[in-house]
Amino acid sequence: MKRLFVVFMGIALFQGCSAQSNSRLIDASFETVIKEEFQYYLYFPENYDTNKDEKFPLLLFLHGGGESGGDLEEIKTNGPPKLIAEGNEFPFLILAPQNPHEKKWWNTHALIELLDEVVANNRVDKNRIYLTGLSRGGGAAWELAVQYPKKFAALAVVCGMSPLPYAGWLDKEMPIWVFHGTEDQSIPFSESEEMVKKLQAMGYDVKFTAYDGVGHNSWEKAYTTEALYDWFIEQKRK
Repeated sequence: MKRLFVVFMGIALFQGCSAQSNSRLIDASFETVIKEEFQYYLYFPENYDTNKDEKFPLLLFLHGGGESGGDLEEIKTNGPPKLIAEGNEFPFLILAPQNPHEKKWWNTHALIELLDEVVANNRVDKNRIYLTGLSRGGGAAWELAVQYPKKFAALAVVCGMSPLPYAGWLDKEMPIWVFHGTEDQSIPFSESEEMVKKLQAMGYDVKFTAYDGVGHNSWEKAYTTEALYDWFIEQKRK
């Protein structure tokens, strides 16, 4: 009897352990709250205050990783903010936020909130909102155009990482201009080259400027191209 009792207790213990290790699947929900604090520059063209009844285009510019997380002044080192600091003028508003995180990607959902706030509180033509970015900001510009395909009238990307699998999610009515240096060691030239090839094969309106022998700093040439800003101002959502 003693041996039988021991065997019985062993079986009961095994069954108890087995029951305790059963997996479970539950339904649940959790609402996240993500806050972002942007510092930014907002440029107004010279005639903004005098033409009180006119609505103006707006260009959203996203800087690269090197200007992230520091002083706001740092974003004046490249792109349109640099040109403005040097005394150049533009026929549209320019919104230039700073990514507050040195090592993190742009928070694109928060960027749209900022953009919408600026548009709502200024005389902006919603059919003429343009988007551009360089390097990490160029990748974020692609992402924004994918996520919000009806938001922008034109897109210019300079040496940005390209979301090739999502090319078909871009709006075919949005003209695109891509710039990249062939000797880029940070973000390979092939990123832009393959994206442009795919878009062209799908019938998109896309231009490609390749800078032979230029490295990652292709933005120095791209953003001093006067034709780029003429091209922007010609674009309008239908």
